[in-house]
Amino acid sequence: MSSQTSLIARNVRLQEWADMIHECNNRPDDMTVTQWCSEHGISKCNYYYRLAVVRKVCLDKLSPEVKQAVVPVPARKDMARWTIQCAERYISILYDYLHREMYKYHLLQADEPPVRVTKENRSDGSQHYMWVYRTVRTESGGQIVLYEYQPTRRADHPREFLKNFSGICITDGYQIYHTIESEWEDLRIAGCYAHARRRFDEALKAVPEESRKSSLAYLALKQIQSIYHEDKKLADLSAEERVLHRRLTVKPLVDALFAWTKQNQCRVSEKSKTGKGFAYLLNQEKYLRVFLEDGNVPLDNNAAEQAIRPFCIGKKNWVMIDTIAGAESSAIIYSIAETAKANNLKPYNYFAYLLEEIPKHMDEPNTEFCKDLLPWSDKLPSDCRK
Repeated sequence: MSSQTSLIARNVRLQEWADMIHECNNRPDDMTVTQWCSEHGISKCNYYYRLAVVRKVCLDKLSPEVKQAVVPVPARKDMARWTIQCAERYISILYDYLHREMYKYHLLQADEPPVRVTKENRSDGSQHYMWVYRTVRTESGGQIVLYEYQPTRRADHPREFLKNFSGICITDGYQIYHTIESEWEDLRIAGCYAHARRRFDEALKAVPEESRKSSLAYLALKQIQSIYHEDKKLADLSAEERVLHRRLTVKPLVDALFAWTKQNQCRVSEKSKTGKGFAYLLNQEKYLRVFLEDGNVPLDNNAAEQAIRPFCIGKKNWVMIDTIAGAESSAIIYSIAETAKANNLKPYNYFAYLLEEIPKHMDEPNTEFCKDLLPWSDKLPSDCRK
């Protein structure tokens, strides 16, 4: 085996593609690439699609890497177009099915980090957002992680995405979720202690080291840490047992935190970091107490932030997305990749299977075939599982 072919096989498992390229390059002179691919039932986008998704490498950085293996590489715009078409035609079918499946759950988590989209008719500096919604790990059933690109951070977007959801959504305190909660009888919003803790952690850094342990920021942090410490002891209990123990051992700590905050809020400036931390706690009190009523509700929204982290890491490589179509296809691709990982699947193998199976059902009147393609389906091939 040549060193070039070995590099592909070892790093990105693309030996079959290298062989395919070699065979295509030796096709008859009167046969076009399109004709050759059609005759062999091969999609040109699959190779670039899988590599870009699983390794989270931008298309600009993909070409030189493959060139090292002496594999002819199409233009970046062609690779981007293939990826977008693959997401729109095939992967979006499973994405929409997972979206409907998500409505069956009682708990969700949400976050909305910014993303740059360059070729879009808006003023310079305007933010775009990659919203993420995921199921909660403590709730039974397979895990679902869905990204959704939107050009703004308005309430219309979660209002539409969650329109058939009934239950509890854990968020970071963004006001639009509270607005939607006030509109819907069957939606409750739970708060995030990690965001509260973060504010006091930032406040503590501004305090001289010799005075930190006597500062209000430090005392607030210690109380929040006590809540986390006590709740962590309940991790192995059932949801029913956990909520009972929370009321016995964690609720007194929560009550004490808010009582102490109300007593000490007047001791600091509203504009200080500690004052802003107090204001956040008191403004979010209603939502920060929801976990005491449901044993499956986590203390924070960290899982949603972790679900979007691969996208944020990838964003450091490719910096921005060119078009809205690219942003929307990225949301679809990352959704399936992160859902696969959340269910202990091998993303490469799972994508390969999906791209073989979904095209077989394109003429069917409904998408019920997707039930057998779900990450937790017992009908998935064994090589999709870790």
